Amino acid sequence: MIRSLLLASTLLVACQPETAVPYADPHADARPISWDQLLDRPREAATARIAFGEGELEFGELWLPDGDGPFPVVAMIHGGCWLSQIPGTILQDYVAADLQEHGIAVWNLEYARIGHETGGWPGTFADIADGIDHLRLVAQDHPLDLDRLVFTGHSAGGHLALWAAARGNLPENSAAWRETPLLPDAVVTLAGINDLADYRANGPGRCGEPATVDELIGPVETQTPALMAQVSPAAMGPIGVEQIIMSGDFDPIVPLSLGAHYTALAQARGDTVRHVVLTEAGHFELIDPTSPAWQDIRAELIEALGGE
Repeated sequence: MIRSLLLASTLLVACQPETAVPYADPHADARPISWDQLLDRPREAATARIAFGEGELEFGELWLPDGDGPFPVVAMIHGGCWLSQIPGTILQDYVAADLQEHGIAVWNLEYARIGHETGGWPGTFADIADGIDHLRLVAQDHPLDLDRLVFTGHSAGGHLALWAAARGNLPENSAAWRETPLLPDAVVTLAGINDLADYRANGPGRCGEPATVDELIGPVETQTPALMAQVSPAAMGPIGVEQIIMSGDFDPIVPLSLGAHYTALAQARGDTVRHVVLTEAGHFELIDPTSPAWQDIRAELIEALGGE
């Protein structure tokens, strides 16, 4: 716990831009904004909070557009370096509201993280699996079209969104295996940590790596190929759904080189993958609906859902 607190404190400092950007126009000088600048704005509320388990963190927030539906669905997973001390679903309230306004239902998942009792492997991953699969029950009571389903996530949430799309490859003896996993038509990662081994070895340290990766999945000496094939999308074999890997060219936390590396790896194993580099974008512009980067991301999500 002490190590997690230190990592969180380090991250809070690391996520600040070197020069403050005025809130009135956070993109005026094209410098990356920080998450506290993102959160220093009024937020709308989700349509409903729905539990998918008995734990206090086992819930999703459903954002339903106006109208009768059924609506295409984006299942969304927030980032925060997998750490409990970083804000959770609220980080994505702004983009959830934006997608809602564009006729898309959003399922914004919470989950146990490092520092929570069940956080790490396998609890974090089990929460994501159960939260995604719970959409089948949610769709019984709400007008959702699960035949038009895309997963997305930001930063650590990008890792988990890609993992959720890949979990059909899990062995039956895995603690996160589910018999009938709900899988998407496509997955869009936003500054996603798509390859845990690569991030552990080559990340810039702004997310507390390598220690955060070790706290998530266990000490490096236990990070065997068998384990990595259960926790890291890069090691889980061909995923079999379209993947769009989106990186900001100014991102200091998950540099675009990491997105390029994963894209090449996934293409080599036969997956359909595109790497989209967003110009003049840092880390948090990718979840800021006022940014030019988000306009491109929204367009990619709509296209992945089959168009408006």
